[in-house]
Amino acid sequence: MRIVIAPGGFKESLSAEEVAAAIARGVRRAVPDASITTMPLIDGGEGTARTLAAATGGRLVPHRVTGPTAAPVDAHYAILGGSGPRTAVVEMAAAAGLRLVPRDARDPGRTTTVGVGELIAHALDAGAARILVGCGDSGTSDGGAGALQALGVRLLDASGRELPRGGAALALLDRIDVSGLDSRLARIEMVVACNPFNVLCGPEGVARVYGPQKGATPAQADALDKALCRWACVLERDLGPVGVDLHGAPGTGASGGLGAGLAAIGGRLVPRFEVLLEHLDLDGVLAAADLVVTAEGAIDRQTSRGKIPAEVARRAERHGKPVLLLAGAIGPDARLVYGSGVDAYACILPRPMPMDEALAHGTEILEDGAERALRLVLLGTALTPEAEHRGPVRARTPKGA
Repeated sequence: MRIVIAPGGFKESLSAEEVAAAIARGVRRAVPDASITTMPLIDGGEGTARTLAAATGGRLVPHRVTGPTAAPVDAHYAILGGSGPRTAVVEMAAAAGLRLVPRDARDPGRTTTVGVGELIAHALDAGAARILVGCGDSGTSDGGAGALQALGVRLLDASGRELPRGGAALALLDRIDVSGLDSRLARIEMVVACNPFNVLCGPEGVARVYGPQKGATPAQADALDKALCRWACVLERDLGPVGVDLHGAPGTGASGGLGAGLAAIGGRLVPRFEVLLEHLDLDGVLAAADLVVTAEGAIDRQTSRGKIPAEVARRAERHGKPVLLLAGAIGPDARLVYGSGVDAYACILPRPMPMDEALAHGTEILEDGAERALRLVLLGTALTPEAEHRGPVRARTPKGA
């Protein structure tokens, strides 16, 4: 059996590489002689810069920046190898990710993307002619305001005072002074890899959809949505035509609205998998599989809206390959993933348990859950009509287990 394991990471728990390795160990327990190919995938969030640097023979560049709560953090970006223009990959999560915001300090109205702008500026200092910004796993909802401030933009209230950092302050925005914007941005290409389902404003806007997981109450999410709508209006007025509707164009809500902010200064919003997977031969690997296993931390209504499992399933379906999705939690509307090409999904938890316990034993839980799921797959295979002609497929216990 040829099995491809193509997961994303489990947010605030395991990297995509760790998830793929744990699933592979669990699969081996059920099918010791399987031919397994692991392909950890990226979506612009944590691990993006490291993965693309490794895939292209590039390198990581460490740089200390202002973190999402204003405390300094040790971040990084990548300089890709290969031919073509000198390309830097700025992973926004490295500077403003949710993991960098302590649980008792999660307030998306106050957190900032200043560090993302500082990474972009450092990449410009390093001679980057093309900057690829990966959006995902953010701990911010400031519309990219902090990033623009770090690049020389001034945000002013009606009295001409500088606004404090954070998305909530954008409700007081009166005008934007771009006279100090880094002039090098006009001479480079900036590509923003984003989830096209994420928009800045409205009922499906980033504040209302993702604000609660970043610590916002419903009232705070509503206020933040109004502030981000004000941000979009003033950006469009003071920066002139930018080629997209900053309120609701696909990708404007990426990473708490970072997509809108970068689009306003010339960034090109691109569906993330179009650019992030161009260095990985995912389609070729899927075409050779008998079974595809993907995974993410939780399945809910957002999974089918541009998440890694949905992209894997979409591509696998083109090759006629069955897809099994493993997850740490099953949320509301999980069944929507069936419409994205997923054939079955399974929760890896053996029993209900507190989140802290699940995170502490994530690797073990994932290995065991993968083994259970594969044994069920083998049982189903043995019961198909074709099995009458080839004999039952049976899981075996590895020696020493």
